[in-house]
Amino acid sequence: MPPASKRTQRTRSYDPARTRAAVLAQFDHVRHQVLALTPEQLALPTRLGEWTVRELAAHFTMALRSVIRGVAAPAPATRDLTLLEWPLATRRFAGDVDHDTREIAEAAADTPAALAALYEETGRQLADALAAAPDERLIVTRFGGVRLGDFLVTRTVELIVHTDDLNDATGLAVPFDRRALATCTRLLADALAAKAPGGSVEVRVPPHAVVQCVEGPRHTRGTPPNVVETDPLTWIRLATGRTSWADALNAAQVRASGERADLSAHLPVLG
Repeated sequence: MPPASKRTQRTRSYDPARTRAAVLAQFDHVRHQVLALTPEQLALPTRLGEWTVRELAAHFTMALRSVIRGVAAPAPATRDLTLLEWPLATRRFAGDVDHDTREIAEAAADTPAALAALYEETGRQLADALAAAPDERLIVTRFGGVRLGDFLVTRTVELIVHTDDLNDATGLAVPFDRRALATCTRLLADALAAKAPGGSVEVRVPPHAVVQCVEGPRHTRGTPPNVVETDPLTWIRLATGRTSWADALNAAQVRASGERADLSAHLPVLG
């Protein structure tokens, strides 16, 4: 893959300070709820294949410990991945993520006490890592060299998507930090526009995102002929394959108008 500096991509601007605050806030929401789970709750199944809630709880820390490791390692020479390339790139590493998550769950999250120690250590080391590195710093990740600021945007996706998985599995209502939810929603909307470029369909996810996508006649004035509108959590579930297009339509969770306003061929956008 050529260095990102030689590729042209239109990427939304994300406020670095807000992104950092969002990551820390959402992890704190998760930590408070995870550490209150009983052994019986930790053993509950999830919608993530063979993972139980224990593996899901371990995965939250894995997603953030990748930031810690990246900052601690020497900076790579090149930037190998841009922000909009990340959603599709995740599919190549699904097996590695599953393996690493299971290792953490077995070694460091096998009891509630061990899980509490893991979360405490992760939170402390993450805060230290963010205090030590600027957003422009390149860090080593499983995807190659990535800007720290970009990688933190992807962490909001990990945190929000899996918070929704945790709520689904346990029946809890772990809060969604508004900044983290907004950043996650916008990145997944931008990823759709990158995957299906064009201007014939306008996708609206109020209050956080509006993008145009899908090849065809570009709309320029008035009400677009092809519009898709949904709420942030439904959009996130669609973009990550948690909900199908047909199910969302049947449940009236998506409003789609126009002959081109069927996004099923372009979903999910995240592996």
